[in-house]
Amino acid sequence: MGKLDKKIAIVTGAGQGIGKAIAEKLAAEGATVVVTDINEATAKETADSLGNDSVGIRTDVTSPESVDVMVDQVRNQFGRIDVLVNNAGWDKGEAFVDSERETWDRIIQINLYGVLNTSKAVLPIMAEQGFGSVVNLGSDAGRVGSSGEAVYSAAKGGVIAFTKASAREMARSQVNVNCVCPGPTDTALFASMGGDKLREALTRAIPFKRLGQPSDLANVVAFLASDEANFVTGQTVSVSGGLTMS
Repeated sequence: MGKLDKKIAIVTGAGQGIGKAIAEKLAAEGATVVVTDINEATAKETADSLGNDSVGIRTDVTSPESVDVMVDQVRNQFGRIDVLVNNAGWDKGEAFVDSERETWDRIIQINLYGVLNTSKAVLPIMAEQGFGSVVNLGSDAGRVGSSGEAVYSAAKGGVIAFTKASAREMARSQVNVNCVCPGPTDTALFASMGGDKLREALTRAIPFKRLGQPSDLANVVAFLASDEANFVTGQTVSVSGGLTMS
């Protein structure tokens, strides 16, 4: 028996990268995973590989209507929502002074409004149930700042603050809300942000002398999503190999 046996878990942006690793870990621990992604093909492909009656649903987290349709489908099909993992994210690496407002809008819509939209749809259901667990994916960029990621840092800082405030509001309903902050992690998004030079510099700077792997994040998310973390709420955990200690 896994620590998430028979739980119904929604994971956003789970078609690839960290989100896919999270979906795989939750399923391995016994959860039925609702894999959502803007890319319907990867969402369904990931869900099909998981078992446990997992499903893939195309969802655009920047659209409240898209999120509401997905959440209604989950509630109708499974009757409840035990876990919400807000993983969907996006960034474009560039100096703030060189950035365009259109890019700001996209970064904030996906990284911050995405969390607000799914939370607005799911938190009332969890409050009504009297149980539930939310894990928001922040970033160490939101804790200490990151060059070339100013607006992303701002959005993720917002996610961290929203986690704490919503944890306070949801505590009376026995719903816990926590935040996991990845440090540099070996994903396609990381690869698109810089070449071997960046990889080597960060590997030197990280005390454990390696980049994070998606599975490193997934293990912490699975703990926070489980009953083992019932008395943990409003917390921010960095998974960075010691790069960030705050």
